Amino acid sequence: MTFGIPEGVVGLAGPPGVGKSTLLATFATLRRPNAGALHVLGHDITTATGLRTARAVIGYLPARFSRAEHMTAREFVEYAAYYKRTSVSAAHSMVRRLELGEAAGTELALLPPDVRLRAGLAAACVHEPRVLLLDDPFGDLCAAAEPWPTGVDGPGRHALTAAMAELIPVLRSLAPTVVVTADATETLSGWCDRLFTLARGRMTEQPTLSAAARRGRSAADRRGETALAPQGALTARAGRAGHRRPARLTLPQITLPRLPLPQLPRPRSGRPPARSAPGV
Repeated sequence: MTFGIPEGVVGLAGPPGVGKSTLLATFATLRRPNAGALHVLGHDITTATGLRTARAVIGYLPARFSRAEHMTAREFVEYAAYYKRTSVSAAHSMVRRLELGEAAGTELALLPPDVRLRAGLAAACVHEPRVLLLDDPFGDLCAAAEPWPTGVDGPGRHALTAAMAELIPVLRSLAPTVVVTADATETLSGWCDRLFTLARGRMTEQPTLSAAARRGRSAADRRGETALAPQGALTARAGRAGHRRPARLTLPQITLPRLPLPQLPRPRSGRPPARSAPGV
């Protein structure tokens, strides 16, 4: 299939093991597609120049960054700034932007899940990327809320809801395009501009309850966004009424080749082998 990701927040939900992390790692150019082509902001990653240019505008946060547990939040962001060839002042500015001033000198292993996620977001966006890829950022928050035995209305669920309510506006403002994954559709529904589910190698668009996804667009535009183009290609429109239409972002564009079906040999009809019983 061939598809593109426009500006905004795009959610991708699916059960564990379905391939969400592999897909995001491919988008982040950490994995090469076995077949087809991948273009990030118009740059072909098969060339050295295109790969270097694409990586300069990508921010990627994996599901777990346990190897940096011994670092403090400030050291982690400063190391990311050094790796992205950004100044230390940009790292300190991102620490202040994510409200990590009081926790900047604390090791990541000692921070609560929501503060540790802020440190990860600051490290992934220290170079102000145009595309932000977040692999299950709310996984630790959901895991921290599960041990509470009081059900949906327990204190763990309330803490999760409050933490997500504070983090979602910050997450939406970090980059023009944000791709975020989660195991459950309910985690992404209601605030993503577009929502897809991945199961058994098929990507399906789901309705979203986000008001930002529908504001300023006519019914014809919404029908055009969810319609399947000929040859099974999923097209996406970007822009809002009264605003300048942004450039279409083609992240990624993957084309899978058709494989010929194997030709099975026909069974040969002949006489039964010697010394065999009739009908066997």
